[in-house]
Amino acid sequence: MSDDLLYEVKDNVAFLTINREARRNAISLEMIRYFLDRLGEMDLDDAVRAVCLTGAGEKAFCSGADLGVSLAKQDKNPLSGPKLYATLLKDMAKFPKPLVARINGPCIAGGMGLMLACDMVIARDDTYFRLPEVNVGIFPMMVGALLYRNLPRKKAMDLVLTGRKIPALEAERLGMISRAVGPHRLDSEVGDTLKYLTSMSPMGTRLGKQAFAAMSDMPFEAAVDYLSEALGKVIATKDAAEGMQAFMEKRAPKFTGK
Repeated sequence: MSDDLLYEVKDNVAFLTINREARRNAISLEMIRYFLDRLGEMDLDDAVRAVCLTGAGEKAFCSGADLGVSLAKQDKNPLSGPKLYATLLKDMAKFPKPLVARINGPCIAGGMGLMLACDMVIARDDTYFRLPEVNVGIFPMMVGALLYRNLPRKKAMDLVLTGRKIPALEAERLGMISRAVGPHRLDSEVGDTLKYLTSMSPMGTRLGKQAFAAMSDMPFEAAVDYLSEALGKVIATKDAAEGMQAFMEKRAPKFTGK
C-alpha cells in the first residue's frame, strides 16, 4: 500500500488519486513504484474496465517531481528517478484499458507526462497546463516524447521554450486535452465518460488500443493492412458476436470480455 497514491475499484472503474495535496500532488518515487505495480494488477483484473487518474484536493492535479525531495536525491544514481518515471510513461502509453485523466487543478511539468499518457483528458476550464523546466535550466525531456505525439512541432516548442501557462480552453483547442468543462460539471462529465467506457466491450477495446499503438508509426499503407488484420481478430471475439446480435435484436449488449 502507498499513502502517496490512493486506489479504489468501483463500478468497474479503478480510481487512482495522487495523494500529496500538501505538496501539490508532486511525484515521489514511492508513488511511481506503486503506480507501476497497480498498472500490472489492473491489467489482469477483469473487474477493471477503465481507469481514472486524478489528484487529491483542488490545489493541483500534479505539480511534477517533488523538488523539495527531488527524485535525483532519493537514490545514489541521479538518473534512477527519471528512468523510473520514463518506465511509467511507457507502461501507461501501452496500457490496454482506457485511461482517463480528471484534471482538477494545475497540471505542471512531470504531471503533463502523466496527463498526456492517458487516452482521454477532461479538465476544469479554469485551470492551466505548464512546462516550466526551462526556467530552472533543464528541459521536459521524457514529456517531450508524448508532447510531440499530441501537438504539431511549432506548438510543442512554444510550450517548452517559453514555459508559459496554457489555459485549459487553449489546451483543448490545441488538441492537448479532450474537453475543458466548468468546475461544476467536471465530476458529472468524468462520471458519464467512465460509465460509457465501462459499458463497451473489454476485448474490443483491448485489441483496438493495442492495434492503434502498434500502427501509430507505420507508413499509411502498412497501417491500413495491419488494421485490416486486427479487425479480423476483433470480429472473431464473442463480444463482437454479442454486440452484433444485440444490435439486430435492438437490445443492450452484454459484453463479457471474451
